[in-house]
Amino acid sequence: MKKKKKRKNKLKIRKSVAKRFKVTKSGKVIRRGAQNRHLKANRSKRNTRRGKVPKQTTGKMAKKIKKMLGK
Repeated sequence: MKKKKKRKNKLKIRKSVAKRFKVTKSGKVIRRGAQNRHLKANRSKRNTRRGKVPKQTTGKMAKKIKKMLGK
């Protein structure tokens, strides 16, 4: 008789996290900057430009996000 292998259940990824974060090939967690939707007239052009650049999430938060994305 053949023994059946026990499989681990496939983890579901958190869709809300998947929409907000991206993990690069090297494992960095990239996110979009905050406060860049509306009311931009009150902010300096420099601040607005800096808001467009993707930010990197580090530390414990990055580990948690990777776990939620199944990576």
